[in-house]
Amino acid sequence: MALDPTTFETLTPSRFITFTFPHPSNDPNSLLRVAVLDSPIQPTESARVAAMFVPEHRNSDWTFSTESGHLQLLLSSPGISRLILVGNQPINAHSLPSIYRRSINNDLNSLEVSLKPLFLALSPMSLFKHGIPEIPILRYEDNVICGVVLEQFVGSFAGEMLVEDVEIESEVREFRRRLRFKRMPNLIQTEIRVVPEVGFGSDCMGIGEVEFRPDIQVLVHPYLVPMVAGLSLVGRCIEERIQGGFKPKALCIGVGGGALLTFLRAQLGFEVVGIEADKEVLRVARQYFGLLGNESIRVIVGDAIDVIEKFAYHSNGVHEGENGSYLYNGSDVNNKFDTIMVDLDSSDAENGTSAPPLEFVRKQVLLAAKSILCDFGILAINVIPPNRSFYEKLINEFREVFHELYEIDVGNGENFVVVATMSPTVSSISDCENSFLMRLRMAISGAYMDSIRKI
Repeated sequence: MALDPTTFETLTPSRFITFTFPHPSNDPNSLLRVAVLDSPIQPTESARVAAMFVPEHRNSDWTFSTESGHLQLLLSSPGISRLILVGNQPINAHSLPSIYRRSINNDLNSLEVSLKPLFLALSPMSLFKHGIPEIPILRYEDNVICGVVLEQFVGSFAGEMLVEDVEIESEVREFRRRLRFKRMPNLIQTEIRVVPEVGFGSDCMGIGEVEFRPDIQVLVHPYLVPMVAGLSLVGRCIEERIQGGFKPKALCIGVGGGALLTFLRAQLGFEVVGIEADKEVLRVARQYFGLLGNESIRVIVGDAIDVIEKFAYHSNGVHEGENGSYLYNGSDVNNKFDTIMVDLDSSDAENGTSAPPLEFVRKQVLLAAKSILCDFGILAINVIPPNRSFYEKLINEFREVFHELYEIDVGNGENFVVVATMSPTVSSISDCENSFLMRLRMAISGAYMDSIRKI
C-alpha cells in the first residue's frame, strides 16, 4: 500500500511509520528500511528533524530494528522532534545475525546526498518557514568493536531478551558478555567480563574464533562496585561475625545475570540468596554468566516484594522458599542477612529507566526488609531518579525506617547507591586487624569506599 505524502506534513506525538525505499545504488533488488518516529514530547518551539544511518551489519540489532530502540535513540538526542532512521533491511528475525564488525571506512557521504530529497519529503511543513532546511545527520557511536548474539529467548516476566558477546574499545583487548531486553534495547541489563578459554593462539583471536568463559573475579557493571563498597560501613561487624565462626549472608533482590551474587560468594565469602522474577533469566544466568547453584548461592523464583514480606511474616519459624531450595529461620539471628542489595528497575522505552520501582519504597516493604536484617545490617539500593522529587521522596521514606543513610555517587551522571543502616556500628576490632575490610579493598576500587557520604 502506497504511503500518502501528506502523512508527514504534521507532527503526531509517538507516531511510528516504517517502509521500504529503493536503494540509490544501481541494484534494483536492494532496498532500504526507513523508519520515522515523532517524539512523544511536543516541541515548545519550532520542530527539529534529524536523520541517522544504521551502522553497517547492525540492521537486525533491536536498537535499530524496533520501535522501542528507535524511541531511545530519539530521546537521547535532545530537542529532536522527528528522527528518520535509515538502514538495510534486517535479516530474518528468527535467525541469529552474523558477527558484527565495525567498519573502518564507513563513507556515507554519497548516500546522504542521494537521500536528501527523501529526508526533506519526510519533514513537517513547519520546517520550511524560512526556506529549505538542513537536515542534520546524527552519528551512532558506542564502544563495541565487534559482537555476536549467542541466543535470543523469551521470559515470562522480562519478555524478549538476548545474550551477546562483544569486544569493546580498551587499551588492552577486553571482551564482555551482555544481557539485553527488547523493551529497552539500548540498556545493558547485565554485563560481565569474559576471557578466552585457554588454547594455542587464543590471545590473538577474537569474537567467533574462540570460546569464552565468565571471569567472576571482577565487577564491570558501573553501579555494582559502589553497592559492594557499602559493606565497608559495617566491615568491622562482619569481621566479628566471621571470627565468631559465621559466614556473612546477603540477599540480592534482582538476579539478572547473577554477577553480583557470584562476586559476593567468590571474592568475599558470602552465603547468598537471590530473588528473581523470571525463571528464564535464571536459566540464562546459569548457562552464560557463571551463576552456580549450590549451598552457598540459592535463588528463589518469585516477586521480590512478596518473598520479602513472606520472609518477614515467617520470621518466627521455618519458611520454605517458593522453589523449595531455601529454608529461612528468621528467629535465629545467625540466619538473618548482613546485607540486602536491591537492583530493581522500572523500565520502558517512553519513560526511560528509573530505579527502584515505586512499590518497593512503600513503608511496609521497607519494614519487612528491616525485619530480616541483622542488628548491624545494611540495605544497599541502586537508585536511578527520573527527577529530584523522586529522589527526595525515596530518601524521606528510608529515613522513617532506618537509622542512618549514606550515598555513593556512581559517577556516570545517572546512578546513585543509597545505603541504609540498621544502627550505629561499634566494634573492638581495628581496621588494621580487619581481614574482611582488607579483602574488600583488594576486591573493589577503594575510591568508592572512601567516597561514601552521610546524608
